[in-house]
Amino acid sequence: MAENGEEKLLAVARHIAKTLGHNESMADDILQIFSNFDGRFSREKLAEGQAGEDGSGVATLERALNSIDGQISRFVAADQPIWADPADSAAFLDTIDELVAIIREWSPMASEKPIGVCLARADDMMQQAMFRIEEEFRSLMERGAESFGLNPQGDAGAMNHRFDSEEEDDDDRDFNNGDDIQIPVAQPLTDYDLIIDALPSATINDLHEMAKRMLGAGFGKACSHVYSSCRREFLEESMSRLGLQKLSIEEVHKMPWQELEDEIDRWIKAANVALRILFPSERRLCDRVFFGFSSAADLSFMEVCRGSTIQLLNFADAIAIGSRSPERLFKVLDVFETMRDLMPEFESVFSDQFCSVLRNEAVTIWKRLGEAIRGIFMELENLIRRDPAKAAVPGGGLHPITRYVMNYLRAACRSRQTLEQVFEESNGVPSKDSTLLTVQMSWIMELLESNLEVKSKVYKDPALCYVFLMNNGRYIVQKVKDGDLGLLLGDDWIRKHNVKVRQYHMNYQRSSWNKMLGLLKVDNTAEGMSGLGKTMKEKLKQFNIQFDEICKVHSTWVVFDEQLREELKISLARLLVPAYGSFIGRFQNLGDIGKNADRYIRYGVEDIEARINELFKGTTTGRK
Repeated sequence: MAENGEEKLLAVARHIAKTLGHNESMADDILQIFSNFDGRFSREKLAEGQAGEDGSGVATLERALNSIDGQISRFVAADQPIWADPADSAAFLDTIDELVAIIREWSPMASEKPIGVCLARADDMMQQAMFRIEEEFRSLMERGAESFGLNPQGDAGAMNHRFDSEEEDDDDRDFNNGDDIQIPVAQPLTDYDLIIDALPSATINDLHEMAKRMLGAGFGKACSHVYSSCRREFLEESMSRLGLQKLSIEEVHKMPWQELEDEIDRWIKAANVALRILFPSERRLCDRVFFGFSSAADLSFMEVCRGSTIQLLNFADAIAIGSRSPERLFKVLDVFETMRDLMPEFESVFSDQFCSVLRNEAVTIWKRLGEAIRGIFMELENLIRRDPAKAAVPGGGLHPITRYVMNYLRAACRSRQTLEQVFEESNGVPSKDSTLLTVQMSWIMELLESNLEVKSKVYKDPALCYVFLMNNGRYIVQKVKDGDLGLLLGDDWIRKHNVKVRQYHMNYQRSSWNKMLGLLKVDNTAEGMSGLGKTMKEKLKQFNIQFDEICKVHSTWVVFDEQLREELKISLARLLVPAYGSFIGRFQNLGDIGKNADRYIRYGVEDIEARINELFKGTTTGRK
């Protein structure tokens, strides 16, 4: 062995001298330098070997290649999987290692024609070996995939415990010691409470050993392609089993809203399973198979997950750039919150350079969803502005736009924290004491109130106009007080609007009932008892007619809020009953006229109270 090694060393020295020397004189000088440096490079030995260097070295190389060729041919021609027998797989890997070593050792002398011919043969042998190991790699991947399974598990903590225990293991120990470390690789069901049956450790080790040879021999792309295609197919099947369809952006936009709502629910579940279970499992498996080759691991992982990730992101993007109809807000919020909550997973799972495009695209689409939410609120503003003042709501009741907007805002405020985040990310500037969401909500309320003011003008009767404003104003205040909307707008806003409702109340009273009070006032300057009696008799006649008419009309009007209705009745009774009682009392004491007062008095005091109590009993449907 020592003698053979010295021959190789002398051959290398001669090759260097021949390569670097531009002419025979320079080559001699280089040989002289070698001779002075080491006695083994004496001019005699170098000269002796010069004539026969193409013989002994090439013969040694050919003998080695002949031996390896026989072994590789046997393995390449085998009908059975090589990895079905551990002894065969070990021998095959050893043969590949020998071939790699020979190629590496003799490559510096590849310019010598005989050696170059041998190395070309060695490359052909390596290619045959790589083709076969590629087949074995694919076969082992497919056989392993068939063995994957999931078991439903009631205890979610069990899954967390499995993940936690695995995270503590380091890759070095897993590969070198062959510990039974399991990799979570999922076949998804429709439940998050899953325990992932892992790819067996022995299979992972076999795949790693194959990958190491393929990458070492310069066949890394082929290895990555086989790995990625197998795992990608598995991952796409997993996504399909979660119920997620492959839809283009155009198909999403054409889908009926009810169907799209169901598809969004499926997307949310699929996104959570993918980012929290499937992708991390693929990342860990990839790292183990390509242990020691981080770049290949990163590239392979990206190729495995790219299609499924793009499928998820394209759907979210379709929602973001789709219709901004107000009723879509809540589902868009669901998609936004899902993307937001999964951002840490996007950052951790897609942390390498190859996945940066996916990571950045996820952030972009998440922000685009925020823009869509702000756009939906703008569309709500437009809806309020465009809502026409057509036919009046019967009885001055609650207008549909009021009910719609207030219930919409109350429902939206259940996602108050999310909306705060969405509006803070806009380019708006909040006021000193208000968030941008508060500013947005206040503006919508202002638009609604302005719209209602315009609608109130449809009523020809001013009193009914104020009943309409009172009803809608009261409804608005009640809806604000009872939820998060009140926390946003604040107590001061509520107080101011309660004052407005009271003002509508007073305006209603003044526009209709104050005229009645005028009829009950007596001018003490009237001349004589007969003149006063005649005046009071005429006023009482007018009062009866007008009171009867007002009660008849106002009893058909609507005051939906029970408390407000009672407040109105009490207020009217306090306004009217004492004045009426005083008036008829005085009328009854007017001498001869007073004796016949019952002929003119249609209502007693109790009758007035009873008629007032019959007011505002119109239809109150649609108040919720």
